Amino acid sequence: MKIDISQKLPRDFYLNDTLTVARDLLGKIFVRKTDETILAAKIVETEAYIGAVDESAHSYNGKTKRNEVMFREGGHLYVYFTYGMYYCANVVTEAEGTGNAALLRAMEPLEGVDLFAQNRFGKTELSEKEKINLLNGPAKICMAFGIDKEKNGVDLLGDEIFILDAPPVKKSEITVSERIGISKSKELPWRFYLANSKFISRR
Repeated sequence: MKIDISQKLPRDFYLNDTLTVARDLLGKIFVRKTDETILAAKIVETEAYIGAVDESAHSYNGKTKRNEVMFREGGHLYVYFTYGMYYCANVVTEAEGTGNAALLRAMEPLEGVDLFAQNRFGKTELSEKEKINLLNGPAKICMAFGIDKEKNGVDLLGDEIFILDAPPVKKSEITVSERIGISKSKELPWRFYLANSKFISRR
């Protein structure tokens, strides 16, 4: 896959309201680039988290040392540790001080599949099920991309981790539902996914 840096999403994209950003991230290309490798995947599932009204948002009770990155200007990567063993990555949205983000829930592998496989399963020969399961969950994404707490706060306008633009997805191709894996504010319809993708985390 040829990576065209000129197609990197601009800051203005991330400064839109959180629900718009979460939905518009679908179909965009998430990239991690190093001197040796390029890892790239299409975003197929996201969830919005809005601190002012959302009890499941880490920012609901205000800024802390843990969630400080959520309150930065849109376009930063907020990485948190959960269940004592996994990392999850979020795209910070809106203006500085807002405390909102979109969780990256699932992706379709495009480039660097062997390294994804090695990072996730410790091997490169995968079954069809394992290929589908490479990036179909927030913790799986971080494991496959090698994203940990060291990447918390990375500016997505930089040259290591960024998101490339892609043609917008039609509304008819997007399913909206309640978020999953949470207990508070569960009724909010803030999960977005590509209806026909086999790479989403859950139907």
